[in-house]
Amino acid sequence: MTDLAIAATGLRKSYRDKKGEKVVLDGIDLAVPEGTIFSLLGPNGAGKTTTVQILSTLIRADAGEVRVAGFDLGRQADDVRGAIGVTGQYSAVDKLLTGEENLLLMADLRHLPKREGKRKAGELLEKFDLVDAAGKPASTYSGGMRRRLDLAMTLVGDPRLIFLDEPTTGLDPRSRRAMWGIVRDLVRSGVTIFLTTQYLEEADELADRIALLDQGRLIAEGTSEELKRRIPGGHILLKFGEASRLDAAALALGVGTPDPEALTLQVPSDGSVRMLRDVLAVLDEHSVEIDEMSVHTPDLDDVFLTLTGRQADSTTDSTTDSTTDSTTDSTAGNKEALR
Repeated sequence: MTDLAIAATGLRKSYRDKKGEKVVLDGIDLAVPEGTIFSLLGPNGAGKTTTVQILSTLIRADAGEVRVAGFDLGRQADDVRGAIGVTGQYSAVDKLLTGEENLLLMADLRHLPKREGKRKAGELLEKFDLVDAAGKPASTYSGGMRRRLDLAMTLVGDPRLIFLDEPTTGLDPRSRRAMWGIVRDLVRSGVTIFLTTQYLEEADELADRIALLDQGRLIAEGTSEELKRRIPGGHILLKFGEASRLDAAALALGVGTPDPEALTLQVPSDGSVRMLRDVLAVLDEHSVEIDEMSVHTPDLDDVFLTLTGRQADSTTDSTTDSTTDSTTDSTAGNKEALR
């Protein structure tokens, strides 16, 4: 069985303001295997940053049992701090210092011997392609360079688990992809990444597992593909050269939405190879020729908007579950219709 970098049960946190008690985390459970990327998604105010702050010992939970890097969060907070690294939404880089000086400062804070700190700084400057800028003030760095330096500073202490709280906010696409490459390299070396991000493409690209947090509760969790399969809207789009073939295909398949003007037929699909094969087999059996075909599946944007929208409309998990079940039933019905 894979060891867990994070194991949390019943994690709760609330604050009291003038309006009364505001529940931020309402009993969430997390299980993050070592050496993986786990992404926590959710709308603004869902509780993502609070979760990171609790797991990284910055604030205390009101309730729940949590182990981070094998240590009890409540009783062994110092051990947890020694095993983790945190890169927040905003760079912790001191812009008045050079890149090398920032790293040496972190080495001092980690109580590394001078020689070891110097060696570590040089190693990280090279790893993050910052050697040429090592002697320049961080104020002269681009956004992407500052984020790389920020992450390099986190690695001075060789953490086993890194919390990346929206690490690519404000970066251009090229810098963002460069950061993705660094994250993948870290995981290949055995580091565990706990990622929060507003960029759904980022979670789709990087995460082994994704959890969706809304109103302080986990409303969905799984791989990217598992989450996408929960959402209706997947379809196969067939395009024909003439109206007679469109009509023949619609009649043969018995399902789908024809568009006479575009000469297309949209057939509901779960995106599976089997479903695609069934459609083609039926058309071939009826000698219906298609000109073009494309497969469309929901993406994480659809997952995010559908599940968080559903959660806003109904605060019960049963709504999500019943909708998922009905989607599965509908897909099954489509398969039966093609046989």
